Order: sequence, then structure tokens, then C-alpha cells
Amino acid sequence: MSLAGRGVLVTRPRELAQGLAQRVEAAGGRAIVFPTIEIEPLPHAGPMERYDLVVFVSPTAVVQGARWIDAGEKVLAVGAGTAHEIMKSRKDVIFPASGADSEALLALPELADVAGRRVLIVRGEGGRALLGETLLLRGAKVEYAECYRRVRPRADAAPLLADWVDAVTVNSAEALSNLLELLGERGRRRLADTPLFVPHPRIAKQASAAGAREVVVAGAGDDEMVARLVAYFSDDRERNRP
Repeated sequence: MSLAGRGVLVTRPRELAQGLAQRVEAAGGRAIVFPTIEIEPLPHAGPMERYDLVVFVSPTAVVQGARWIDAGEKVLAVGAGTAHEIMKSRKDVIFPASGADSEALLALPELADVAGRRVLIVRGEGGRALLGETLLLRGAKVEYAECYRRVRPRADAAPLLADWVDAVTVNSAEALSNLLELLGERGRRRLADTPLFVPHPRIAKQASAAGAREVVVAGAGDDEMVARLVAYFSDDRERNRP
């Protein structure tokens, strides 16, 4: 069972898209990389210090905030994909066994009793407030290292619309919103009729509200995403077999 020539749109930032694209192609698919988020690094602020806990909220936070990987007694990642990036330089990483969001991270025992502990959250500009606010309520001393900003690229969607895909993958609500803007009215109609694969039910809900008719929650990791794509199209072939 494979993707058998299916076209799969990968909307991650270009520097983070290759892992998923390579897995799609290894499964027989045709990966079309069309980033809907562009990463702009921000200047590093403040001296290096030592923290009890350093938390990375995305793979991009690891790439852009690598200087903080060894700044914590313990290092935590929001999910497996983020942990994989950290493990390229540090092996002792704590992350949820399932899930890849602030809720899953906050359920870890390492974040249950943080009163008086110094916690650094490495993230992009204007990230979700839930993690930091909850840790403050638990008594932690929270600081932020905002090391990048996300912007919508200037991209021409005409070539993509001329050779449309069989499936679309998005990894965040912002990526979906940007994709809708970049596609325009005609492209939004095409997108509504195309299966959309997302990593989390929260994003699935937003996709449905935006008009997507078929949304599949696949999981946060690249392997989970490709496995769900393969399963979906294998089931589709079974449904359409004479």
C-alpha cells in the first residue's frame, strides 16, 4: 500500500518541509512544497542564563532558538516533532507521549509542581498564551525567548491551481489561514473539495469552519501524517474497487 502517485501539498515553512516531503515521496507520492508561512529570525535578546526548565513550543523554535537548548537543567518539547529537532544536539528531552500542544505539555508530571522554578519558553512572536499563563498560576517564574516571527509569503498560486493535488497538509491554524488567502476564491473552492490532513482536532475544527468538507486528524509527527495519508487513499481505492 502506498500513495501511488498522489499529489500531496506540504504547506510548512520551507526549512521544515523536507522531512514530510521526503516521506511522501518514499511512499510513492508526489510532494508539492508550497510554504504558507515564512520564518523571519528575530535578534537574540538578553544574556545567556541558567533555567530550571527550558520549553520549546515548535520545531522552528528549536531551529531559531538553538542557543537555549543547553540553558536548562531539563529541556521539554511540545511534541515528538519538536523533540526530534532537539535530539539532533541533545538527547535528554521530555515530551508528551501523545499530543503536540500546550494542553498535552501541561499534563506532564514535570510541569505539575513548578512553584518557584525558573522556566524559559522559547517560541515565536505572539505565540499562544495558555502555556505561560498556566505555569504562572502554578507558581513558576516564566520568561520568554521570542526568536522568530511568522509572516505570510508572497507566492503565486497559479501554477499550483493549474496542477492541483489529491491531498493538502497543514500544521497550524495560521498556515491554513494563509493558504486560504494565497489561493484566492477559485483556489478556496478547490481546497474545500480536497481532503485536508491536520495534526490536531483544534485545527480540524477551524478547517471545518473555514469550509473544508473533509478533514482528517492525522497526528503531529511526519510518520503519523504519511501513515494516515496512505491509509486514507488505500481505503479510497477499496471503496471504489468494482
